[in-house]
Amino acid sequence: MLLQQNTIWQTLLSQVMSLFIDQEALENYAKSVDWEQESYCFHRNDVIIPEYYSSQNLYGINQEHLHYSSAISYDTIAQYILLPNETLIRQALIDTVRIRKPRRILDLGCGTGSNTLMLKQTFPNAEVIGLDLSPYMLVRASHKSNSSGLDINWQYGNAENTIFTDSYFDLITISFLFHEIPLLTSQAIINETFRLLVNGGEIVILDGNQRNLHQLEWLTDMFEEPYIKQYGSGCMETWMGTTGFAKVKTHSIWWVYQLTSGIKPMIAKDDKLLTYKHHYISTYTDSTTNDTLQGFPSPA
Repeated sequence: MLLQQNTIWQTLLSQVMSLFIDQEALENYAKSVDWEQESYCFHRNDVIIPEYYSSQNLYGINQEHLHYSSAISYDTIAQYILLPNETLIRQALIDTVRIRKPRRILDLGCGTGSNTLMLKQTFPNAEVIGLDLSPYMLVRASHKSNSSGLDINWQYGNAENTIFTDSYFDLITISFLFHEIPLLTSQAIINETFRLLVNGGEIVILDGNQRNLHQLEWLTDMFEEPYIKQYGSGCMETWMGTTGFAKVKTHSIWWVYQLTSGIKPMIAKDDKLLTYKHHYISTYTDSTTNDTLQGFPSPA
């Protein structure tokens, strides 16, 4: 893998962070797994890797998503860059869910499954599916669920064109995905979630705070995320409202992150969908502190 030159991540933070990471443990774990054989178990011939995904760099490393090293290091890096506390940030997504007893849950772009595991722990009777475009991430996620004794269905696939039937899920969650993809792909994924949700189903999205990202150019340059400025220039509420979601709400978490949720409207008596497309009103609120957050054991 070739390193890009002169990124802040490469020249400074990666070296500082290496002081806190047990490199030997990561190397031993990497050697203990037959990554190609285990990832092949998730392979599907009908899944097409989009160009933006195969050409994207992560933390200054070429095509990092297509190498198992990303699955090995992701959890270790996340606990240091998701400040002030990764577990509390992920728990904030769980706390935002308004549906009490979802039967089927889909975690899109699940990565190594940290949020997926928390969803299964919170809703043990639900069928929980984690979908990701990296088979190596799914290998790591499956190891975590097996060690935790949690029954989760890990699926390899593209979030903008899934294999699931219409109106199958009660709850869909997406964490830290949209800042890594082009705007057109973002809208396609939101459209897909609308198709997949039952009427009255809910979507909850955790990502960077779009209103504040323009003030954090130094941070966006640090990790060399090619689409993060596009993401920061957009509005998640508008994207969801245009698709047809109702009761869309966004609130800020510790200034850096945002949680956006919405409901797929119920069918009215005249069988017309209550989309609210033409009179959507933003309900964005800023909650830099959240005293209602409960501590939750980290699945990582």
